[in-house]
Amino acid sequence: MRHLLRLAYIGFVFLRYGLDELALSSFRQRWLRGLARVVAVGRRLDAPRGQRLREALERLGPIFVKFGQVLSTRRDLLAPDIAEELARLQDRVPPFPPETAMAIIEQAFGRRIDQVFASFEREPVASASIAQVHFAVLPGGREVAVKVLRPGMLRVIEGDLALLRTAAGWVDRYSADGRRLRPREVVAEFDKYLHDELDLVREAANAAQLRRNMAGLNLVMVPEMIWDLCTPGVIVMERMKGVPISQVDRLRAAGVDIPKLARDGVTIFFTQVFRDGYFHADMHPGNIQVSVDAATFGRYIALDFGIIGTLTQVDKDYLAHNFIAFFRRDYKRVAELHVESGWVPPTTRVDELEAAVRAVCEPFFDRPLKEISLGQVLLRLFQTSRRFNVEIQPQLVLLQKTLLNVEGLGRQLDPELDLWSTAKPFLERWMNEQIGWRALVDRLRDEAPRFAKLVPELPRLLHDALARAAHGEQAGIGQVAVLEAMLAEQRSHNRLLRGLLLAVAGFVLGALAARLWLLGIG
Repeated sequence: MRHLLRLAYIGFVFLRYGLDELALSSFRQRWLRGLARVVAVGRRLDAPRGQRLREALERLGPIFVKFGQVLSTRRDLLAPDIAEELARLQDRVPPFPPETAMAIIEQAFGRRIDQVFASFEREPVASASIAQVHFAVLPGGREVAVKVLRPGMLRVIEGDLALLRTAAGWVDRYSADGRRLRPREVVAEFDKYLHDELDLVREAANAAQLRRNMAGLNLVMVPEMIWDLCTPGVIVMERMKGVPISQVDRLRAAGVDIPKLARDGVTIFFTQVFRDGYFHADMHPGNIQVSVDAATFGRYIALDFGIIGTLTQVDKDYLAHNFIAFFRRDYKRVAELHVESGWVPPTTRVDELEAAVRAVCEPFFDRPLKEISLGQVLLRLFQTSRRFNVEIQPQLVLLQKTLLNVEGLGRQLDPELDLWSTAKPFLERWMNEQIGWRALVDRLRDEAPRFAKLVPELPRLLHDALARAAHGEQAGIGQVAVLEAMLAEQRSHNRLLRGLLLAVAGFVLGALAARLWLLGIG
């Protein structure tokens, strides 16, 4: 019943703000445009269409607001008036009353607000779909930002997610093509990330991890969390001072190198994805600022860490190989990777998939970002994948969304940015680190504790297995199987140890030879 009421409310808002007229008028067919004029009769549609769309999304709640946030970065796909209005969703969602925020803070800390802060600004500095932020000063004089979760969020989100699950079930049941998109799993992933956003302690932990990861890069700043003042509903962090990245004219007037800023954004994204497998997955302009302070001039300032994406080593390796193959225009390797990963049926003809991928990607190389749209590339790849029954991987949905955000930021900062040539050297360097001597040393260091513990235990493990077999715990062929398995394992470890010793010896001898050669030159 509650779902039906919510559906009815969505329909009411859809009609109330004239979104039916907005949707119909976007079609080229004359009869649909005529229908748009008919449905507009008797309703006041005097407000601009972008404003009506924004207000409707705000009224429908956080999930719809987030949808609008993603759309706002795609200025190549939206009319300018709609993009400008949707951009207001990024940090100017109507706030809830300051009295409510202060009551939530006092309840979270069990103290009056004047006992927690030396001063507290009642009016929020930013208000988003999940929470709003107030500036404050701690008793010691440190300036901080206080993030307060919107009241009643869990109930609203649960209701909308239930509708999405129902819709996903319909798609999965009645659409063979839609089933390939794995809609239930995609909604489950969305569910997880939204619920993660409702726990602000988790967000604080995300920020702390990202801060450690980015510490040596000197391109991005992440606020420090005040852990004594972090609860699931309220978190307090270091106050960051910067210029919103959307204010390009102001940044340019301050002397910021805008093209470099765009390139740095690509570097930050690929570092987080491929080096760390841990990336900020909500990089719309409302969450990004730029420092103009002398000590950190030109660095990105990241905010809002409610949505973080993670990738396994297998995911990273697969994606890196795909990107490298794309940048080298090795479309055959792209096709082979899709088959090897199981993303397409094993019976797929590699040459046909290669030709299809070439037809999609080749027209977009060697062109500046202003002349291409990654969204259009992805759309064409999606259409191609339908033909070859490619399965959409839910764990990569956030990465796809973030890549579109990065493109949106890059297009806004520097339309001449060549995304391909900017990313290619980074990925090639990363791949070399994965297969070179540095990778070997790092993996030896990581695996050493496990092998140091395992190798001395092999004789005992073999003795225990033989003893169990002798007491009848294994019979007949089982005895031979256990013995053969243990001996095979011991031989395997012996080969591994010999290989490691040879590798280390080779490395040492190579380094010594190089040293002697250099001395000979000197």
